Amino acid sequence: MTMKKYDTLLFDLDGTLTDSTEGILKCLVYALERMGFEVPEDKNRFLGPPLCSSFAEFCGMNEEQTREAISIFRERYSTVGLFENRVYEGIPEMLERLKKDGRRLMVATSKPEAYAVRICERFGLAPYLELIGGAELDGSRDYKDEVIEYVLGRAGIADRSGVLMIGDRRQDVIGAHSTGIKCMGILWGYGSVEELSEAGADFIAETPGNAADILLLV
Repeated sequence: MTMKKYDTLLFDLDGTLTDSTEGILKCLVYALERMGFEVPEDKNRFLGPPLCSSFAEFCGMNEEQTREAISIFRERYSTVGLFENRVYEGIPEMLERLKKDGRRLMVATSKPEAYAVRICERFGLAPYLELIGGAELDGSRDYKDEVIEYVLGRAGIADRSGVLMIGDRRQDVIGAHSTGIKCMGILWGYGSVEELSEAGADFIAETPGNAADILLLV
C-alpha cells in the first residue's frame, strides 16, 4: 500500500471551515464601544489573528486594556456571537472526500478550544474531525505554532513529514513553517493570494472542491 504524502490535515476554523465574520465583528464593535474606543474603518483586519495582538496593534491598547477588551468581547461571543456563523459551501463535501480517503482530519485554531468544539458540534463538522484543538481561555496557546504543537502532541504525531496545515491567513503559513510542516493557503476565507504567497504558502486552493482535488493527489 502506498503511503500518502500528507495523511494528517490540520484545518484552521475561522475563514477556512466557517465564515464567522458576523459574530466576530459584532462582538468587536460591542467591546470597543463599551470601552470608548473608536471602531476602526477596516474591521476585517481583526479576522484571523489572535485578539490579544489585534487589540494592541490596531487599537493601541496596553496589556490591561487588551485583557478588558477580550473579556467584554467574550461576554457577547460566548452566548451569541459564536453561533453568528456559517459553514462555507462545499466544506462538508471536501471533508467527506478526505475522510473517505483515510486522511486524519483535525482543527488547529487560535480561537479558544471551548468555543471551537461548540461551533464544530453545532454546525455538523465534529463527526469528520478526530481532534479539535485551540487556545486556552486564559490567553495561553494563542499563536498558531503553539496550537499546532499542542494538536500534534495530543494526536501522538512525532513524524511531521505527513502533516499539512490548511488555512486562510499568513499566521497559518508562518505558524506551520515554524513547526516544520507545510501549509496550503485557501482563497475562500479572509486572506488574499498576495498575503498567502508572500507568507510562503506551499499550495494555494481557490475553492473547497479545488482543495480536495489537490489534497487527494498529495
